[in-house]
Amino acid sequence: MKTVVHLSLLFAFALGSVAVASDYTIVINRKTNQDAPWQRVVEALRQKHADADVLLWDLDVQECLETLRSQHPRYSCFVATPQQANRDFVAAVHQMTRQLDSDPYTDTQWGIVTGYDAAGALRTAEQREPLTVSHVAAGTEVALEMCSSGVWFDELVKSKKVSKANGETAEQQQGPADTTHALAKSLSDDTADLFVTSGHATQRDWQIGFRYRNGTFQSKAGKMFGVTTDGERFEIQSDNPKVYLAVGNCLMGDIDGPDAMALAWMNNLGVHQMVGYTVVTWYGYGGWGLLDYFVEQPGRYTLAEAFHANHHALIHRLDTCFDDIVDAKLQVGSRPRVSTTPNSHGKSLGLTAHDGAGLLWDRDVVAFYGDPAWQAQMEAQPKAYDQKLTIEGDRYTLVITPNRGEDSFKPINTNGAQRGWRPIVELLPHRIHQIQLIVGDELTPVITDDFILVPNPRDCDPNRAYRVEFTATRVP
Repeated sequence: MKTVVHLSLLFAFALGSVAVASDYTIVINRKTNQDAPWQRVVEALRQKHADADVLLWDLDVQECLETLRSQHPRYSCFVATPQQANRDFVAAVHQMTRQLDSDPYTDTQWGIVTGYDAAGALRTAEQREPLTVSHVAAGTEVALEMCSSGVWFDELVKSKKVSKANGETAEQQQGPADTTHALAKSLSDDTADLFVTSGHATQRDWQIGFRYRNGTFQSKAGKMFGVTTDGERFEIQSDNPKVYLAVGNCLMGDIDGPDAMALAWMNNLGVHQMVGYTVVTWYGYGGWGLLDYFVEQPGRYTLAEAFHANHHALIHRLDTCFDDIVDAKLQVGSRPRVSTTPNSHGKSLGLTAHDGAGLLWDRDVVAFYGDPAWQAQMEAQPKAYDQKLTIEGDRYTLVITPNRGEDSFKPINTNGAQRGWRPIVELLPHRIHQIQLIVGDELTPVITDDFILVPNPRDCDPNRAYRVEFTATRVP
């Protein structure tokens, strides 16, 4: 486990030759960039993000590593055709973006802009208006008490429906046994801003019921169709901008051809940012944790920030609870061939070798599609705890204030896998180095060049001050 002092020394070394560059870099294959329709995607991003740099690769995206490392942008947007944006590409982006400096964490907020065709990718690139998520729809349980309004249909219990109107409390209701039409309607008629799913899936379909027979969503040539249990097939279409979290689905994020589900979500249903697994999911930390950060801390993070906060949490768990496996190299979708026995700290948290293997499995296989700088946020609601960062000269202070007494750090909702107890993550507004911790050593914080992570204290003393204070120098 790295200490703050060790980190600051590493950063001072790594940042010595940092070049002044744009906060936004576009990475694209050279031949793709010469294709006129895809050139328009790049130009739309450059118009939206002033002074964006463009990096070109020929045979492998990792050819851009050294230049990306020297630029170290806040945002990295990988523009890729659907043929390029496969699971190996997603894994390569994960791995490359953790190599911009010497710590094991992702060093730039990244996203992959792609689409069924260049026109679809262009719609994502041109989207400027920020999205405030006020209405949520889901095919699995979500914490509606943290949402302005929404509806979810239970994948485990037939006909169970829970809905919440704006300003009211959530109520359980009798829903249909086959929820295919109801879920489709939540997208097309009720204009959901966020859609959340779990359950069995492939690259071609989502099987709505997990423990009972239900309908399916199916994709074909960039379009989405609902198929009910009695065989009725109908097209599903929606235009309003939205974000989609396939938190518990196998393969929903794997673009393996023109009929892939991910392409239909982005092409035919107004999805401008999407998170999904490119492989089968059995552990779940990389997917379900999006609910802990995005939905259950409403308004604190954009979706891109929540995605990266959850990945920071995953890397932190690998780095602090297991010895020497955080950077283990493995083929995407393969079981690790290294010892994943937890160290003493990991054992104190109840972790086993199964957890080490699961974290490594999830590390490089969850895709984030969309412009990483586009802002999609939940409508702000009261949170279980507040966190406030103040900066006065070279002095940085993070104060965490419990709002729910002894329950402030407990999970909000436990539906799914690997839920709750996520560390507290504060993203810094700029990069720093030469870090010196002053207050908060007992909280064992990790302070990197662009975020602060405080392990979840679990037991909360409402009368205690949870405070991290340090000095640092801003990176020019």
